[in-house]
Amino acid sequence: MSDRAPLLLIAAGGTGGHMFPAQALAEAMVRKGWRVKLSTDARGARYAGGFPHVVEVSEVSSATFARGGALAKGLVPLRIAGGVVSAVWSMLRDRPAVVVGFGGYPTIPALAAAWVLRRPRMIHEQNGVLGRVNQVFARRVDKVACGTWPTALPAGVTGYHTGNPVRAAVLDRAAAGYIPPGDYPMSVVVIGGSQGARILSDVVPAAMALLPEGVRQRLRVAQQARDEDMARVIAAYDEAGMLAEVKPFFADIPKRLAEAQLVISRSGASSVADISVIGRPSILIPFAAATGDHQTANARGLVDAGAAVLIPEKMLDPASLAAQVESVLTQSDAAVTMARHALAQARPDATERLVALVEELAKEKTA
Repeated sequence: MSDRAPLLLIAAGGTGGHMFPAQALAEAMVRKGWRVKLSTDARGARYAGGFPHVVEVSEVSSATFARGGALAKGLVPLRIAGGVVSAVWSMLRDRPAVVVGFGGYPTIPALAAAWVLRRPRMIHEQNGVLGRVNQVFARRVDKVACGTWPTALPAGVTGYHTGNPVRAAVLDRAAAGYIPPGDYPMSVVVIGGSQGARILSDVVPAAMALLPEGVRQRLRVAQQARDEDMARVIAAYDEAGMLAEVKPFFADIPKRLAEAQLVISRSGASSVADISVIGRPSILIPFAAATGDHQTANARGLVDAGAAVLIPEKMLDPASLAAQVESVLTQSDAAVTMARHALAQARPDATERLVALVEELAKEKTA
């Protein structure tokens, strides 16, 4: 790749929610002949193995106020300031054509340096509520790309609805044919996410046990559960006489979603995007402790479209969940409508929309 090719600097925090869409953009820009550099912290570097091998990874000095004792938190501003100074010097040398931040504290140095040096810059927010760092920079960037729509933005800030990029395995099953519920074996997939899955382990098996026998005996459940919860979840399904596969992680979630009649899930941005792109009816249970209640905001599009049922965590119990599951699995036409409405909310071209914004920003600033 030519050293004269334009450089895209991607800054992303150390979680999959930030890193996966960053990776999708990196892959697309490399294919277009751009040079790409990733700025992240040690946690984020663990995800960097999925990026194209030509992407240079730079670990920055960053920190968060959310963890550590008083001394550690007191040193956070100094560590961030050090990271910003380093990023400024690096940016003076590399002169990136565009800088894109995907959220998280490790994005502060790159975005701050881009603001100081007036380099073309944008952020991508995956959730329906801006994260803390993106909230700070929303007024200090040229464009704000939104993965979830609508996204709550500061007054005067214009958002561009790109959607959230999804993995290739999900795109491979985009708009997969939906087999509606009926008098034959059916599948329910339960996605707990990395946080707050315990309540699903408590409630979902008990709810399934309350279903009418005619429905219950036709079901096969695939449920994610934490290691410490697996034994009791498996025991609960065994006691109910139900077929269930319980694991901490399913590597083939896209395939399982494509084969499911119903999905029960937290409403993390990536889960909502996957459900939408494949097009499945869902019952969404937002993680109550999510910052700014952003999981409720994430669910809003599917719920308002009639593609999903929302159950707030404080209202979740076996009886209420069983009633909603039974409603979907015994009304075939309604389930088909939910699946169709989910697809209408999908943005399978989210990566291409992000690419277009990057290229547009680069042209604007060189015109």
